[in-house]
Amino acid sequence: MTVFVLIPGAGGDAWYWHRLVPELERRGCTAVAVDLPAGDDTAGLERYTQTVLDAAAGCSGGPLVVVGQSMGGLTAPLVCARTQVDLLVLLNAMVPRPGETGGEWWTATGHEQARAEAARAHGWPLDDDDAFLHDVPPRVAATAPLPFAQSGTPFTEPWPLPAWPDSPTRVLAGRDDRFFPVEFQRRVAAERLGLPVEELPGGHLVALSRPDELADRLVGHLSALSDAA
Repeated sequence: MTVFVLIPGAGGDAWYWHRLVPELERRGCTAVAVDLPAGDDTAGLERYTQTVLDAAAGCSGGPLVVVGQSMGGLTAPLVCARTQVDLLVLLNAMVPRPGETGGEWWTATGHEQARAEAARAHGWPLDDDDAFLHDVPPRVAATAPLPFAQSGTPFTEPWPLPAWPDSPTRVLAGRDDRFFPVEFQRRVAAERLGLPVEELPGGHLVALSRPDELADRLVGHLSALSDAA
C-alpha cells in the first residue's frame, strides 16, 4: 500500500491536510499528515526532518511518497536524503539551493516582485488573507486552528544538502496561486531543478480547496512512475 507523508507549510499544522487524507485513503493509500514543531524557537530543519521521519517510521510495505507544501519544500528533500523515497512532490513549494537560508530565498528568487507583477496582471489584491484563502470554502477556513505560530528559526539556517537528492521529483503548482504565482513557480523550478511545473486547479492551499483533484493527481503521478519503471 502506498504511503503518502504530507509535510505542511508555515505553521506546521497537520490540519492543513485534513481534507486530502480521506481522499487518499479512499483511493487505497495510507496518508500520514505531519505536525511540525513550528512554534518552538529551538527547532530547526534537523528537528523538522526528524519529526517527519518519526511520523513515517510506522508505515512500511509499499511505495513512499513525500509531499512538501510551501515552506515544507525546505524539509521534504532533507527527508529524501535520510530514507528511501519513491517520489518527492513539491506542492506550491519553496525550492532551496545548497547553503541558502529560507530567509534569503525570498530575495534570491525575486518573490516579492513576481507576486506584485502577477497581482497587477490579474487584478488580484496584494493581501495575505486573499492570497491564501481566496478559493478555500469559508466553512473550511472557519475551522482552522488559528492562530498558526511559525518560528523564524528554520529560515535562519543554511539549507544543508550539497545537492538536490536523487529521488524522482515532481513539481505541482496551483494555477490560481496568488502567493506563489504559477509563472514564478515555473521559473524557479526550471532554474533550480531543471524541471517543468505541472499545473492543477486551485490556489496556494490547494489541499483545502481542491482535495479531490489533488488526490487524483498524486495517485496518478505514482502510477505513471511505476509504469515507467
